[in-house]
Amino acid sequence: MRRLTIAIVLVGGWLVSAAPARAHGVAAPEPAFPAVFLDWRLDPLALGLIVAAAGIWTWAVRRVARGHPANPHPPYRSWFFGAGLVAIALALLSPIEAYEGQLFSVHMSQHMLLELVAAPLFLAAAPITLALRAATPPVRRGLLVVLHSPVLKVLSFPVIAWVLFAAVNWAWHFSTLYDEALEQPLLHYVQHATFLAAALLFWWPAIGADPSPWRLPFPVRLFYLFLAMPQNSFLGVALLQSSTVLYPHYVTNLRTWGPTPLEDQQLGGMIMWVFGDMAFLVGMAVVVWLWSRHEERRTVHLDRRLAAERAARGEEPWEPSRGRPG
Repeated sequence: MRRLTIAIVLVGGWLVSAAPARAHGVAAPEPAFPAVFLDWRLDPLALGLIVAAAGIWTWAVRRVARGHPANPHPPYRSWFFGAGLVAIALALLSPIEAYEGQLFSVHMSQHMLLELVAAPLFLAAAPITLALRAATPPVRRGLLVVLHSPVLKVLSFPVIAWVLFAAVNWAWHFSTLYDEALEQPLLHYVQHATFLAAALLFWWPAIGADPSPWRLPFPVRLFYLFLAMPQNSFLGVALLQSSTVLYPHYVTNLRTWGPTPLEDQQLGGMIMWVFGDMAFLVGMAVVVWLWSRHEERRTVHLDRRLAAERAARGEEPWEPSRGRPG
C-alpha cells in the first residue's frame, strides 16, 4: 500500500509538470497547472473507433430490447462496456496520450489501462452474446463460424492465452520495437492493438461473461490468475532494477523537469509491479464472487429439484429447520 501511495504521488506530481512535445533536441516547456489536465489529444482514429463502438453497442442493445422485451441485454453490462470505452479514451485521448512520449511511467500507465482495465470490463459486458442476439441469421451463422474456428479455439486455449499475454509484454518491453513505436505512429497503433488483443484473450477464460471454447473450473481460474502475478512482478522488477535506460527515445527527448530517464523508467517498473498485481488480485476476488454466486444458484436448483421429487412421492415439503432430506 505504501508503494502504491508513493507511485500515485510521483506520477501525479510529474504529470503536472510534463509537457506534450515529442520533438528531439528541443526542451519542452512546462505548462502551468492545471492546464496539463486539459491537454487532450483527440486522435481521429482512436476517437472514431470509440464513437463507432459506442454507436454499434447502443444499436445492438436497442435491437435486442425490441426483439426480446422480456429478456433485454442486462443494463449493468452496458455500464461495463461504457466504462471500458472510458478507460480506452483515458489511455488514448487524454493527457496520458499527450505525455507518454515524454515519460515512460505515463506510457506504462497507458498500457495498464488497456490491458488491466479496459479488457476485463469489455469481457464483463458479454459482447459476443449481445452480437449473436442482435445479428440477423446470416450474420449470426458467420459469427458462429468464427467463434468455432480452429484458430480461435487454439488462441483462446488458456495456456496459450496466458503465454501470449506474457510474451506480448516481455517482447515489447525488451526489444527495439518499444522504442521504434515511440517514433513511428503506425507501429504505435500496432502496439496498442496487440496489448489489448492479448489482454482480451487472457481475461476471457477467467472472468469473461460470454461462453468460452474452454470452460475453466473456478479453482483453476484462481490458479490461472495467480500465476500471472509472478511474471508481471518479474517484468516490473526487471524495469525497476535496470541500471541503464532501455529506451533511447526518452534520453533524446530533452526535458528540464521531472525525473531523469532512468528514474522515470524505474517508476514505470514500479507501476507495472504494483498496479498489475493489484489488478490480478481484483480479478481473483471477482472469480471468488462468481464462484459463490454459482454455488448459490446450484443450491437453489438442487432444493427445487428435491422439493419436486418429494412432492411427486406425496411426501411433506422439506423445511430448512428439519435438515436436508437424505
